[in-house]
Amino acid sequence: MSKAILLFLLIFIPAGLFAQGTLSGDLQTNINFFQKDAAIGAANNPLYDNALSGGEGWLSLRYNIKGWTFNTRVDVFNNSNLKAPAQALTAYGLGAYSITREMDDLTITAGYVYDQIGSGALFRAYEDRGLLIDNALVGLELKYKLGKNVLLKAFTGQQKLLFTRYNPVIKGFNAEGDYGIGKAHFIPGVGAINRTLDKESMDVVAATINGYADTAKRFLPRWNMYGFTGYNTLTYKSISWYVENAFKTHEAIVGDSATLINKWGNVTYSNLSIAKKGLAINLSGKRTENFVMRTSPNQTLLDGMMNWQPVVARQRPQRLMSRYTPASQDLSELAYTIDGLYSPNDVTNYSFTYTHINKLDNTELYREGLAEVYYIGLKSWRFQLGLQYMEYNIKLYQSTAIKEGKTPIVYAVTPYTEVTYRFNDSKSIRMELQYMNTKQDFGSWAFALLEYNFVPNFSLSVSDMYNITPNYDNPLVTKANHYYSFYGAFTKGPHRLSLAYVKQVAGINCTGGVCRYEPAFSGIRSTFTTSF
Repeated sequence: MSKAILLFLLIFIPAGLFAQGTLSGDLQTNINFFQKDAAIGAANNPLYDNALSGGEGWLSLRYNIKGWTFNTRVDVFNNSNLKAPAQALTAYGLGAYSITREMDDLTITAGYVYDQIGSGALFRAYEDRGLLIDNALVGLELKYKLGKNVLLKAFTGQQKLLFTRYNPVIKGFNAEGDYGIGKAHFIPGVGAINRTLDKESMDVVAATINGYADTAKRFLPRWNMYGFTGYNTLTYKSISWYVENAFKTHEAIVGDSATLINKWGNVTYSNLSIAKKGLAINLSGKRTENFVMRTSPNQTLLDGMMNWQPVVARQRPQRLMSRYTPASQDLSELAYTIDGLYSPNDVTNYSFTYTHINKLDNTELYREGLAEVYYIGLKSWRFQLGLQYMEYNIKLYQSTAIKEGKTPIVYAVTPYTEVTYRFNDSKSIRMELQYMNTKQDFGSWAFALLEYNFVPNFSLSVSDMYNITPNYDNPLVTKANHYYSFYGAFTKGPHRLSLAYVKQVAGINCTGGVCRYEPAFSGIRSTFTTSF
């Protein structure tokens, strides 16, 4: 891999510099120091027992000249806890590279391709460093502008797996239009995808099926899976409506009982927004049935994901509520959300949300009712006050039963407030207070944060999350623990350095509706980012 990086730099960068092209790039580094704290569960794994420190880094370079774009990215993982938070990953290599040629109507990209079809429900190749998702398609993509209103895309390749690739082959096509009729604007699209298993993957699938003692569970697996989608965005005056329906052919997927089943799948998603002066309403809904899109049935969790399920539930930034963010369900989900915003004047906003998520068999997964008021009527002051009621199926979302024989649902009521005072245009102080009342999981919580900002250079904060009424039925809870955090950040131009001392409770980490469970963390975290 290092030879490939050197070859890329020696061939393209010097030649481009000689031709007076444009060179740009960015760098991100994360460093962790692991401090053992058995009281909160941050212990008894290689990170705290042996490694003691670790981190990761990404250096990207982009070079543009006369319709050509060259991209390369070096990835470094040294005792990193990103892929498996309780294990150390050490690896180094060329994380991504691509060459793109833009002509009049045709664009060709070879290498690592990041793109999607529609909302991403059928196919999405993207990167999320916080969860170490990087499922780029390593291959070739063509884009062709058919007149002024139609864009055609075709691609083929294999999905990335760190510094190697999954063996199955993926092929796809997408056509998208852009039309206006009077005051109405339409963006329709269709897409298709085909994934072909390799022999090694098929051998594993066949051996698993043949190993079932119950012959009624056996079936003939298929080498090819085909998926199709149709979607449209309609904008008319103050109305915006997106709708998409996708389905896939029969294939072997992992069912609820962790055994392979032969099922076809489909997903329907829609989002409708209506806005008037002082009033806005947003409706979202999704129905999912056996819509598992992976490089092969042998991949689980965040591995081998070929798509991204649109998210219906709102992801909350508040520390306590974010612990119970519902992940999209590939096998069975019926979900809807209604959001409302009412602004009677320029200084006051009222908002509300109701979310309802079940499985298709009517098993309860998630409920949320939230009301919030935001007020800026006093000079230099900003006030936010809210209340959330939540029901969360922790047994399904986190594979955790609260207590044998008890309900798998976490019931919680969380009042919260945020107050900001601005000293002047560059200095402000912000306070957050939250309280979560629940008898399940870890029990009730209290959270407080105080943050000072000196724009654009400094940000300092201190917070504490306290298990105020512990639930001793949970084996992870031995006493009422404090989870402190001290954070500081310095920004100068494109450079940003942050340093934090963190104690973090075990729980779910989500971004964009994709979630994973992480064990407790104790230690120091530092991040540096820059662009040039």
